[in-house]
Amino acid sequence: MNKGRVLALSVALAMGLSSTAALAAGDAKNGAKVFKKRCFACHTIKKGGKNKVGPNLFAIYGNKPGLAKGYKYSPSYKQAAGKGLVWNDDAIAEYIKDPRKFIRKALGDAKGKSKMTYKLKKAAERDDVIAYLKSQK
Repeated sequence: MNKGRVLALSVALAMGLSSTAALAAGDAKNGAKVFKKRCFACHTIKKGGKNKVGPNLFAIYGNKPGLAKGYKYSPSYKQAAGKGLVWNDDAIAEYIKDPRKFIRKALGDAKGKSKMTYKLKKAAERDDVIAYLKSQK
């Protein structure tokens, strides 16, 4: 392998690791504040909590989408779960950044739909919310 390829691979690997490290660096305490301010109008995050406009998000981290009992999910979510999607750092970050774009990409379907329309634009807030979601199990 030539030096140029080695350098390119090294840079790509470093970028990948740094973005994963950035996701892992969220602050759960701040994430609780962001959740209360930005997410709580539509979601609960309490064990056994009721669904609202959106599903209860307790223990969502590490699970497939579409599992909250009593919540009517869109067919797109059911398809995504069937394709093996799991809510991890990358999936949650991409989803809360742009739910419609995420579900369409996850399904490979330009007509995929998400009931959630809110987009959490700030990367630091997304990281903090992910840390908070991870802590709720």
